[in-house]
Amino acid sequence: MNRFVMSDIEKDASIHFIGIGGISMSGLAQIALKDGYKVTGSDWNESPITQNLEKMGANIVYGHDACNTEGISKASLVVYTAAAKEDNPEIIAAKLKGVRLIDRAEFLGAVMKNYKHAVGVSGTHGKTTTTSMLAHALIGAGLDPTISVGGELDLIGGNIRTGNSDYFVTEACEYTNSFLKFYPTIALITNIEEDHLDFFSGIDEIIESFRAFAYLTQDIGCVVAMGGDKNIQKALEGAKELNIITYGMDDSFNYYPHNIVYHAGFPSFDVIKDGQKICSLKMNVPGEHNILNALAAIAVCNISGIDANTAARGIESFKGTHRRFEKKGFLNGAVAIDDYAHHPTEIKATLNAAKKFPHNKIWCVFQPHTYSRTRTLWKEFTEAFDSADELILTHIYAAREKFDGITKPEILAEEIKQRGISTHYIDKFEDIAAFLKENVHEGDIVFTMGAGDVVDINNLIIE
Repeated sequence: MNRFVMSDIEKDASIHFIGIGGISMSGLAQIALKDGYKVTGSDWNESPITQNLEKMGANIVYGHDACNTEGISKASLVVYTAAAKEDNPEIIAAKLKGVRLIDRAEFLGAVMKNYKHAVGVSGTHGKTTTTSMLAHALIGAGLDPTISVGGELDLIGGNIRTGNSDYFVTEACEYTNSFLKFYPTIALITNIEEDHLDFFSGIDEIIESFRAFAYLTQDIGCVVAMGGDKNIQKALEGAKELNIITYGMDDSFNYYPHNIVYHAGFPSFDVIKDGQKICSLKMNVPGEHNILNALAAIAVCNISGIDANTAARGIESFKGTHRRFEKKGFLNGAVAIDDYAHHPTEIKATLNAAKKFPHNKIWCVFQPHTYSRTRTLWKEFTEAFDSADELILTHIYAAREKFDGITKPEILAEEIKQRGISTHYIDKFEDIAAFLKENVHEGDIVFTMGAGDVVDINNLIIE
């Protein structure tokens, strides 16, 4: 069967979303509602996200059961989340009724194809932040874009914004090669590292996946890439058919920063394009990694015909998304910050950024995410916390996995301790909170870090 395009169904047709409460699926449902389609859906539990969709007109049932398939019987299309497996009763019902069934990525690709300027923001790290910076730049420029971001962004009141223009920006995740179903006119690649090794066999296969993503722009657009990344260099090696624009930290790239100065931990700098200054930026998010994210956003805007100074003013208004260096409150006079970092490179970048702020001790409470990631990046994790003064490791957030019988966070904690870092393994969140309350002092910085539910510790410690 050919790839789905939106013209395959009538404009007022019904679309059913399995797993409609997910951060990405809910955004696609909003886009469908805005475009005039009838929307039904299902999810395990009611949430603020599903409540909002119901207010917008979606008809949602809770639980995944064969008796909850009324929406499917009336649907012209069923879209399912990656978490839904072949034995899901709604997927089975759709097949029995002969309703067209596609996954989230294919539907998002079909949506992208309707836009003249469709930006896919890919990379192992930085997707959500860079997409959010682009949202601020495009909205600041008055361009009324459609935005799909993998986090909560205050500017758009959530994770989705449905605009009325030719501009569409979305995160593009490599997991299960889902981004290869997209139609980007600009493919942005922030970095390439080993991750999602429950799907990919290793870094070589990951590099090939990103290379295929870059080639989606052949003859229709361009690739914007972080030129200093060795794996991106491998992915784009010999790709003479592609229009490639690079950014990085020095003048060997098309876009680079100059005159970097830090003000209380936040960087300001000039943006140079091919040797000429095009704008200046005074950022409200910390770290060298965010300098690179901002350069990427400026490059995309510049290519899209947006004035660099206008884009810079929009990016300057960005103060972070939820769960990215997000200030939560105070404990014993110490500032408490939550961050989504769950890969060794992300952890290093966040802790290095924290070192530029005035502080006494940097505390990090880290929850590993999935057994496969922890196991395959074990050595990298042992080296990721060198900028922390005090580290607390807790249980692994399993997500889609089951315990493999060998990957134990308490052993990881012991190996990190051998590097000379004060490290503690504490399993229960309540015990972590008690330990922090007893030992954290004024002037310290306390991070909760990880992609799981470690953020909930803040509810136990914030004054």
